[in-house]
Amino acid sequence: MIAVLNALVPVFLLVALGVFLKRTLLRSENAWDSLEDLTYYVLFPALLFLATATADLSKVPIWGVFTALVVAILTSSIVLLVLRVPMQRAFGWSGPSFTSVFQGGVRWNTYIAVGVASSLLGEVGLAIAAVALASMIPLINVLSVVVLARYAPNSPARIKEVLVHLVRNPFIWSCGLGIAANAAGVPLPKVFTGFMNILGQASLPLGLMIVGAGLNLKTVHRVDAAVIVSTLVKMLLLPTVAIGTAYFSGVSGAALAIVAIASSVPSAPNGYMLARQMGGDAPLLARILTIQIFVALGSIPLALAITALLAP
Repeated sequence: MIAVLNALVPVFLLVALGVFLKRTLLRSENAWDSLEDLTYYVLFPALLFLATATADLSKVPIWGVFTALVVAILTSSIVLLVLRVPMQRAFGWSGPSFTSVFQGGVRWNTYIAVGVASSLLGEVGLAIAAVALASMIPLINVLSVVVLARYAPNSPARIKEVLVHLVRNPFIWSCGLGIAANAAGVPLPKVFTGFMNILGQASLPLGLMIVGAGLNLKTVHRVDAAVIVSTLVKMLLLPTVAIGTAYFSGVSGAALAIVAIASSVPSAPNGYMLARQMGGDAPLLARILTIQIFVALGSIPLALAITALLAP
């Protein structure tokens, strides 16, 4: 458990530093928007490409990790969709509010997941996390777009645009190209890998600080049914299904730990942008994201402790 805390604390300290910097040194939204674009389109893809292109994936249970996370995402999505009508009646949610509960319940924060995986398990953890990322991002984005298209009022005109963004997602392409280069045995020049490594090393601290800068601490005290339902699905149901599916599929060791990390992190800030584009309840989702960050301080260690008991 000490090793887990040693890996988690630096990650959340970087998130806290982002909160501090947003309120002191870097108050400009434009500055953070530029940093986010740099990290999203250049630095983080470099990290993911290098991790997948150079790692020994022959011993990674790719299909086991893929299956566990996809089953967990689909299970959580089905539960929320099946219970949508009774929950809307009971809690008075609008259609846009439900879309925010849904996104908060199925998305995952890439920066925190990869940061914890890298800190706890090094290059192996980073490579497996990249496989998890490639598994989850396309499915989650398609599900989010479909739900917003169905239940948010301003969505139809935006569906094509969002799907184009999905196809152009740099995380998916960087993972795909890295895995392809790895499988083909393409030799990468040391100058190139050194350059990509420097870029990649800059991505995690910046990405985590960006997460912190996006938090709205003024809404932390507002814990209502929408926040509770979304958080329970994301940080209890989803990791339970993912870890259980992975374990019974024979996934163990570092791969099982990565499944636990990827499934127990909070939801992702990019869901907020999608909600604004397609008519969802963006303020509600921002509140869900902020509260889930604090819940993650307990959910991630708990998920890792369970995997340690399952596969000592």
